[in-house]
Amino acid sequence: MNPIVISKQTARRFVLGRQGLWPGRRWKGKRGTIDALNVCEAVQLDPLAATARSQDIVLHSRVLDYKPAHLYKVAYDERRFFDYGIWLAMYPMHELPYWRVQMEGRAHQKRVENFILANAELFNAVREELRKRGPLGNGDFEGNRLTSWNYRGRKETSLVLYDMWLTGELMMHHREGFDRVYDFRQNIAPQEYDYVASAKEAEEFFVRKSIAFMGLKRESTMRSPELNNFMRRDYSAAVVKKILEEQKAAGAFVQVQVEGGRETYLVLSEDVSALESLEKGKIPKGWNPKESTTLDEVAFLSSLDIVSARGRAKKLFDFDYKWEVYVPANKRRWGYYVLPILYGDDLVARLDPKLDRTTMTLQIKGFWHEDDAPVRDSAFASALARGLIRFADFLEARKIEIGTIHPPRLQAEIRKIIKGSSELVVR
Repeated sequence: MNPIVISKQTARRFVLGRQGLWPGRRWKGKRGTIDALNVCEAVQLDPLAATARSQDIVLHSRVLDYKPAHLYKVAYDERRFFDYGIWLAMYPMHELPYWRVQMEGRAHQKRVENFILANAELFNAVREELRKRGPLGNGDFEGNRLTSWNYRGRKETSLVLYDMWLTGELMMHHREGFDRVYDFRQNIAPQEYDYVASAKEAEEFFVRKSIAFMGLKRESTMRSPELNNFMRRDYSAAVVKKILEEQKAAGAFVQVQVEGGRETYLVLSEDVSALESLEKGKIPKGWNPKESTTLDEVAFLSSLDIVSARGRAKKLFDFDYKWEVYVPANKRRWGYYVLPILYGDDLVARLDPKLDRTTMTLQIKGFWHEDDAPVRDSAFASALARGLIRFADFLEARKIEIGTIHPPRLQAEIRKIIKGSSELVVR
């Protein structure tokens, strides 16, 4: 069967809509947070918070009236989700049996084997403390300090806890701020999900998930390294090809091409109807926004948002973007924690926000628009102003500084709108 051919606009709208970003927020509150986390497949977690943490910006851009407490509530109180992985992300709890395949694989591979074999007594001591004292974090142990820096922690006991978590012996009981507090998996995971799926079930799951997460998945990236990482096995390219062919024959996914391009993408068969609706200029079933569209109100995308991170902004939107947190200040093109701005179905600008928590002032440290951005259009000024008001409200900011926004007419219109429709003090 020949690949389905779609327009570039359909590709953009599908990737955005599959992630709940277009045509506008279609979820609301705590219940909506649950729906968003399920539909989006995974939300990457990161501790940095120039304004809010990445995961909270991701959910704010998709869920009306979202609060960071919603994520902690549904994950750590209600146990609907769990966080896991070196690429740290939040996943639905019902997926645990498949991730336990990866956990078991890591346990057998003993990624930090030398440390494990040399510190068996320390592992046993940590287990005993958890049994006696209940959930514990890195700060609850007196362990020896490591002689070199390690992102997993500063003490030997931190490595123990991290390894026990990565191999599934422990799970996250909760987080204090962003600090981990661990407990045994059996004390956390709902019993109906605490088992290990078969290898075949896990293969099918991880192929499906990698396609669903991306919306449109480049077929060239579906190679052995990715499945090996998920399964913690050494599949050859031939084996992976066979697995993909079997799933394609079973109707799990279809091939898609974007007009004008040669690359082939994979899309879930269940999503073909959405592509067909978009090609007809219609909004797919279930995608209608709760309130405003992204033409009425812009959305600020997290620096780690899957629709624009890792080079996708350039491929999908012809939008040059790089997360510059770890770029030396004198070499940054834009700023420390720059967020792409979604207007309609396009990325048209970027801004560098920072929250001054001493005065609760949202500072726009920089603003850069594309050459063809509608910065002289009053409709865009209104949409940007509304987006800023909602973002400031989300951050509980009392003041906002917009002096870097240009051209001057755009800034003036935004200033007028904020003054007339918000209690924010605008500077």
